[in-house]
Amino acid sequence: MTFSPNRVAVVTGGAQSIGRAVVDRLSKAGVDIVIADIQLEKAQASAREVTAASGRRAIGLGVDVSSTKAAGEMIEAALAQMGRIDILVNNAGTTRDNLIMRMDEADWDKVIDINLKGAWNCSKAVIRAMMKARYGRIVNMASVSGLAGQAGQTNYSASKAGLIGFTKALAREVASRGITVNAVAPGFIPTPLTDVLPAELKEGLTKMIPVGRMGTTDEIAYAVEFLAADEAAYITGHVLSVDGGMVMM
Repeated sequence: MTFSPNRVAVVTGGAQSIGRAVVDRLSKAGVDIVIADIQLEKAQASAREVTAASGRRAIGLGVDVSSTKAAGEMIEAALAQMGRIDILVNNAGTTRDNLIMRMDEADWDKVIDINLKGAWNCSKAVIRAMMKARYGRIVNMASVSGLAGQAGQTNYSASKAGLIGFTKALAREVASRGITVNAVAPGFIPTPLTDVLPAELKEGLTKMIPVGRMGTTDEIAYAVEFLAADEAAYITGHVLSVDGGMVMM
């Protein structure tokens, strides 16, 4: 996988977990990085670490992706400081799991606003610059929960299913301008979002995975790198499941 010189990527939720793994892979591949995270200090610290490790330009910006205004300001700041944006990875996400009988409206709204509206906000903010450049790679972080559903996750599953539909619709809109839009659907990956799950639930989920183990954040980052690379120009509107065979469709 190769990247033309001076490519710039914005990774939301890029200061931790899967987002940080994506940042590390892209920077090592020669891409300059904007780490956009709700935790500004952590984003800035991560940017310093990335530059020290890879020698690439990296900056950290604070953003609440659920805010249209904040997302727009983040993209404006990234363009002003980096000069261009070639790759957008919509990775920022959250969970508020509960059975529907016990789920608060606020928990539904929060997950939809961050996971789905957040991707719309950031994509809308960056798309004009990509269309002007006649080049772009947008990679959305979906989930197997968006493909198959998961009990106790009506909000999360709906947000990720919506993100898959968003991916396909946007891919059709911008394909003629040299912009691809794809999604990665991780399976069961150890992250802070899954750490809170009961041990018996984790064991049960692992038994559902044909390869017999959980995945790693780097395996997800590899899939993102593939879809973001120059060679992936003929792949768009695709959902790449990285789940050890957990959901086969």
